[in-house]
Amino acid sequence: MRIRVKICGITRPADGVAAARLGVDAIGLVFYPPSPRHISIKQAQLICAALPPFVSTVGLFVNASRAEVEGVLRQLPLDVLQFHGDEEADYCQSFGRPYLKALRMHEDLDVAAEAVRYATAQGLLLDTYQPGQVGGTGQNFDWRRVPQDLTQTIILAGGLNPENVAAAIAIARPYAVDVSGGVEQAKGIKSKEMMAAFMRGVESA
Repeated sequence: MRIRVKICGITRPADGVAAARLGVDAIGLVFYPPSPRHISIKQAQLICAALPPFVSTVGLFVNASRAEVEGVLRQLPLDVLQFHGDEEADYCQSFGRPYLKALRMHEDLDVAAEAVRYATAQGLLLDTYQPGQVGGTGQNFDWRRVPQDLTQTIILAGGLNPENVAAAIAIARPYAVDVSGGVEQAKGIKSKEMMAAFMRGVESA
């Protein structure tokens, strides 16, 4: 099975188009103001308008109010919502969109129990745990901790880059991988060369 790829933290239309041309399945748009990859609605509209067909758009939120999420959805044709905070399943599924639930892989996290808790999620995104950070740490976790017996779709994130993605896939065997900082030349600015190298790494796995 082909490993799907999402590149998150797209901030410029040109980067979204470049990712699409390289064969990326989805791009992530960050609606979390503390993030250096946070974008405005106007920026997001320009990115979405530039994308070719068959590239999914994923909106990332962290403990956002209902009004904030609904405000974005009124103005953007997002395909999927991604929740990175402490959101409960009832909240996540209440917007009428497929959703991904990010889990930060701290030592005592029971992924199987979380899969039951978020049974309505389209997938679980497993990210690195660092105290006080919700993602984008640039660090990976022990990929051997990814359960292999879940029915839930697993998206692997956290510190992936062109050099380690093939090894990560071989160990974790996820449905998809998610990268942001690992293909950047600066915060929020993607490198076409690094994105291409990342895709080669995925294809070689």
